[in-house]
Amino acid sequence: MNPDVCDPWPLDPRCCDLPDGTDPELTERWQRIASITLWRLSGRRWGPSCPVTVRLCGRARGDGPWTWTTAGVQAGGLVPYLGVGGQRFNAGVCGFRTHCSRSQVSEMRLDGPVYDVVEVLVDGEALVPEAYRVDVPNLLVRTDGERWPARQEMAEPCGSPGTVCVTYRTGLRLDEAAIAAVSELTCELVKACLPGQQCKLPGNTTRLARQGSVLAYRQGVTVEGFDPTAVFAEGRTGLPAVDLWIASVNPYGQPYASRAYSPDMRRPRMRQWP
Repeated sequence: MNPDVCDPWPLDPRCCDLPDGTDPELTERWQRIASITLWRLSGRRWGPSCPVTVRLCGRARGDGPWTWTTAGVQAGGLVPYLGVGGQRFNAGVCGFRTHCSRSQVSEMRLDGPVYDVVEVLVDGEALVPEAYRVDVPNLLVRTDGERWPARQEMAEPCGSPGTVCVTYRTGLRLDEAAIAAVSELTCELVKACLPGQQCKLPGNTTRLARQGSVLAYRQGVTVEGFDPTAVFAEGRTGLPAVDLWIASVNPYGQPYASRAYSPDMRRPRMRQWP
């Protein structure tokens, strides 16, 4: 689940030498394009992404490794059973006590990393932000003394009684280097769109050497050309600040963040259509 970018990344205009009178709507458009481009080139990990709404799935009885074993004490009663290979498990619902905590914790796992939580609806009622928190990288923890429901009415739409819906954004926090990168890319894209402006984006000519005087124009001209798509194919832009940031956060050019999947882990459900 990798939703695209809805809000453009912050822009630092101090190093941008755009001409006076540049249309703010033009700058905002290319700022959004630069943000989407860097989000994709960085492996779709730096955020924030567009908000996405998921239906949480609680821990059911007998979920195997998705529940905690005897290393912790389950909340809401214990249901011992034998798993694969004869290993003994204690199944339960979403509340549990870890080996390093004296209190019970009720949590749900989201597809992360979580940038922020927009809204949490339980039985159609929005929880106040003080009622939950997010633990790195993607655990939604209940902090108001209540527990997340172990089950919900999946046949009912969000906001109905018996449903639990979470709207949140994914992505890692943007640092100063990311803001510098999107600022440089935005400025050069805007200048490439304006007539009479020179930008630093790769063109079709790398060197123009002329032999003889200015008047002797035909007495020897050497032009070296290259295909700028070769730079773009490597996940680079030809801009120093941009490429330095991309190389530092995604040195191997991965299109997506690496993931590990397990059939024993219940993932949040997201509505696809209509």
